[in-house]
Amino acid sequence: MSGVSKRFGDNVVVDDVTLGAGAGSLSYLLGPNGAGKTTVLRMVAGLTTPDAGSITVDGRRLRDFAQLKRAIGFGLNPFAHNPKHTALQHLRWQARLAGVPPGDADRVLDLVGLGSVAGRLTGKFSYGMLQRLGIATALLGDPRCVVLDEPANGLDVEGTLWLRELFRTLTAQGKAVLVASHSLSEVEITADRIIIMGKGRVLTDASRTEVLALGSGPRRLESAYLAITRTSVDYVAGGSGS
Repeated sequence: MSGVSKRFGDNVVVDDVTLGAGAGSLSYLLGPNGAGKTTVLRMVAGLTTPDAGSITVDGRRLRDFAQLKRAIGFGLNPFAHNPKHTALQHLRWQARLAGVPPGDADRVLDLVGLGSVAGRLTGKFSYGMLQRLGIATALLGDPRCVVLDEPANGLDVEGTLWLRELFRTLTAQGKAVLVASHSLSEVEITADRIIIMGKGRVLTDASRTEVLALGSGPRRLESAYLAITRTSVDYVAGGSGS
């Protein structure tokens, strides 16, 4: 996206944001609550219309793709499902909506480790299983770009390690992966590029190595993140009681 802005009423939520995700790399979008991350992802997905700027995938606007799911896949809401549908029914329905062969549902179920529960109602899924189902939805059609919002939420240790390996697999295939996250420990381990937003603007957009160089101590990314976002939060922890 380039020069993208969005306001709701008098509130400027995204202010002249330019950012991107490169092929074969894992880019993280970080920032405090209210930084504009979710609005950015919703605009990338075409769910919210920007007031200014342009959003393209491989240099083309979303509406110019005859088969959008081949270009980009989204996992923005793990609760967007019918609890009376099985996992397989849900993914086949999503595949039909996207113009993807329904047989691809079986492939992505196996890819995210849900093949053995394909016939289980999604209403009986744990949060971590719903996260995997949302990721599977994003991977339908084998898109070149994948956009995920907080995919590690609700995952246990095994799930977190699995997600880490999935990201390695996707980027090794040359896919561009953009992930909004609050999990700084995972970002520090897995990121290729780190984008930090605050109050609707991009504060930092640099390689993992460059961002870590701004920090110090045993948790360098945490240190760098706090320094970068210090003036972009409306709340400050304190213990004076005054």
